[in-house]
Amino acid sequence: MRNLLLAATAAATFVAGAAVAQTSIPLIPRDVLFGNPEKANARISPDGKWLSWTAPVYGVMNIWVAPVSDPAGAKAVTAEKSRPIRSYFWAPDSSSVLFVNDKGGDEDFLLYGVSPTGGEARLLTPFTKTTVQLVSISPTIRDRILIGLNNRDQKWHDVHSLDLKTGKTTPVLLNEGGFAGFVADAGLNLRMASKSRTDGGTDFFKVENNKVAAAPFASVGLEDAQTTAPAGFTADGKTLYWVDSRGRDTAALVAQDVASGKTQVLAQDARADIGGGIANPRTGELEGYSVNYLRNDWKPVGNAIAGDLAFLKAQLKGDFGISSRTTDDRLWVVGAADADRPGVTYLYDRKAKTLTKLFDSRPALAGLPLSPMQTLEIKSRDGLTLPSYLTLPPGSDANRGGRPDKPMPMVLLVHGGPWGRDGYGFNGYHQWLANRGYAVMSVNFRASTGFGKKFLAAGNGAWGREMQNDLLDAVDWAIKNGITTKDKVAIMGGSYGGYATLAGMAFTPTEFACGVAIVAPSNLSTLLASIPAYWEAGRAQLYGRMADPGTEAGKAWLRERSPLYAADKIQRPLLIGQGANDPRVKQAEADQIVEAMRSRNIPVTYVLFPDEGHGFARPVNNIAFNAVAENFLSKCLGGRAEPIGDTVAKSTAKVPHGAEFAPGLKEAMSGK
Repeated sequence: MRNLLLAATAAATFVAGAAVAQTSIPLIPRDVLFGNPEKANARISPDGKWLSWTAPVYGVMNIWVAPVSDPAGAKAVTAEKSRPIRSYFWAPDSSSVLFVNDKGGDEDFLLYGVSPTGGEARLLTPFTKTTVQLVSISPTIRDRILIGLNNRDQKWHDVHSLDLKTGKTTPVLLNEGGFAGFVADAGLNLRMASKSRTDGGTDFFKVENNKVAAAPFASVGLEDAQTTAPAGFTADGKTLYWVDSRGRDTAALVAQDVASGKTQVLAQDARADIGGGIANPRTGELEGYSVNYLRNDWKPVGNAIAGDLAFLKAQLKGDFGISSRTTDDRLWVVGAADADRPGVTYLYDRKAKTLTKLFDSRPALAGLPLSPMQTLEIKSRDGLTLPSYLTLPPGSDANRGGRPDKPMPMVLLVHGGPWGRDGYGFNGYHQWLANRGYAVMSVNFRASTGFGKKFLAAGNGAWGREMQNDLLDAVDWAIKNGITTKDKVAIMGGSYGGYATLAGMAFTPTEFACGVAIVAPSNLSTLLASIPAYWEAGRAQLYGRMADPGTEAGKAWLRERSPLYAADKIQRPLLIGQGANDPRVKQAEADQIVEAMRSRNIPVTYVLFPDEGHGFARPVNNIAFNAVAENFLSKCLGGRAEPIGDTVAKSTAKVPHGAEFAPGLKEAMSGK
């Protein structure tokens, strides 16, 4: 019924631009793509008695729990009323569900616990200006866990033992030595500590009796710091696993005998770093690993789960992952998704070899016109291979050859980080923009993670230049291959992707028809000067990958690569979105460039959310910004748009400047 209604009313509910004629393709409503999923983030309790997931309660994502024997009997066990719960896990004794949340996007994440049968959630870390970290959960010790707290010194996390029944925290190690992180064994004994070096590298220290050794037993330089790290001990403490790029380009999976120090390479791939791992929940022995080059692929280590991985690959559509396992390892919760099919969650019984479907995350998308995603390898001008992804509008590629029948307007969607990556799979932004009539391209530019340390290091000092050139080279590829035309390309992204948008608009002012920048750094000097206190351990690496503001050369580099100082060069329409509580990219980053443009009478639209941080976590706000963005893009590129309607009025959005430059926004704000 819903799909028929959409098809019947699509022509009445979109604004058609000149470049895209009306079609019979129904417009997918924004709330279907960006509203709360019906269910998500499923997990199973270690004892196998409970299933959990997140689902809305009065429009806010909360934790629901059901007996494994009766998933339909689920009930909400939390009652968050404003901030969605996005991260949670089961206590090792299955007596409670633990979750973290912040206030208004300030990233002061505190830890809470709630019984699987319901009741009021307990605040387990009752501190202010504190961001809790999970240090270790034991496969054998059930009544406590190790957590990190920076309530004593915001820069550094002390290790505490948390008693899950009483809620009491007991100090284990006061971090007075500036250590970035700790690794414990199955007995919750601290065994390793890591510490950042002034050159951006990392030193690794042994820990005995909660005392850190005076000298490191291993060290890596900046080139290996993001691709080499310990991955945990086996339960018997005899083997230490590493993801390790020392002596090679891509990070391998390495097992080290603790007694002798000898190492053995268990797996490696010349194309990409080893990604995730699957460890036996009782022994801690690694039984599988993933490699994600263009797509993610799980492979076995030995035979313990080889049959299970083969079974899941044969049965599931798209790429899959294992979110949780019972302690006896009989039951797994498995999620699978494809580019044109959002997530489906199953309960896998290893003994019976059965998959039981638990839920679709977004069933309202069933039957709607979703597009496949293509994987690409694009060459940069200096010879790097850029793993990339392309989604075309439905109906635009009649022969399914991977090229549209005629060039389409295109949105270049840039990932954040920049030390992150784009990947294959269901992407709500790709589907939304493709449905509106745009080709959508995402590029893993140099500095993206997962493709080896050389690719990562190629981004050192490359903000606003070589990293930006990779994006421009991908656009050139799209033009040469008939995907789009030079005058119909927009750039859009958040965080570093927002920076790339500002850089594109300021440094290459005629390359893009318009830009959408979300939580975007505009001044790299103020960005580095205002990083959160608990990022102190990564400061040297930031300086090594960018520039050192303590040197004259570094100051000059930061100014040269800051879009703020080239704001007068911007010629094309720009939309900026910002969270007022963002602790990473502070509101001043948006305020500065908006003021620089306003003072020069350069049009810019600025949307500010007073209850958001680094990105828009509340769906009502995300939908409102996307409503503004798609109408902005429609005017710029000529695609389709669902009217703004009452989305902005329902949100907390404020528009400090430029409502008149975004179609429909001034009228939408009058309803607030």
